[in-house]
Amino acid sequence: MKILVINGPNINFLGIREPGIYGEQNYDMLVSMIQDKSNQLGVEVEVFQSNHEGAIIDKIQEAYYNDVAGIVINPGAFTHYSYAVRDALASVSSIPKIEVHISNVHTREEFRHTSVTVPVCNGQVVGLGLKGYLYALEAVKDLADKK
Repeated sequence: MKILVINGPNINFLGIREPGIYGEQNYDMLVSMIQDKSNQLGVEVEVFQSNHEGAIIDKIQEAYYNDVAGIVINPGAFTHYSYAVRDALASVSSIPKIEVHISNVHTREEFRHTSVTVPVCNGQVVGLGLKGYLYALEAVKDLADKK
């Protein structure tokens, strides 16, 4: 089983960008944690990050053709306004999807309270730091197993 983890804008700046909100651990640590968890779950994982909306859309569409069983996505700022990313996620409705956010977006600035992408996902994990990705991996694997 293959799971795709997609990270949007600025996630590559973990440990640099607002460490009081996003933590001190860097992006390489996140990727390592995801790889370790995928090994525990017995799944193959691909981790992808881009600051470009079109690249993220292309990756979501590729998932359809590449037999991806589940997607974990942190759309970053695209969460709040990218109907293009939302439509790409909706177009792969047969693939289970979990949206994840490192911080609790519901307790931050008002504009972060709305996600245009979560309505086309199976669930959302927020505010649990980098560990949220690990819970999202478990959830998307469980959803894929039930298909």
